[in-house]
Amino acid sequence: MLTTVLLGKYISVQGIFVRALDNGRIVVRVGTRNFVGTPV
Repeated sequence: MLTTVLLGKYISVQGIFVRALDNGRIVVRVGTRNFVGTPV
């Protein structure tokens, strides 16, 4: 499932959902890299 996360105030990344973290943030995968951010 494609999911968008905010990495900063103006930077967002869209990728494949990997997992949800306990602090409310989620991990998405783009290629071989994982990004952690706040879900949109």
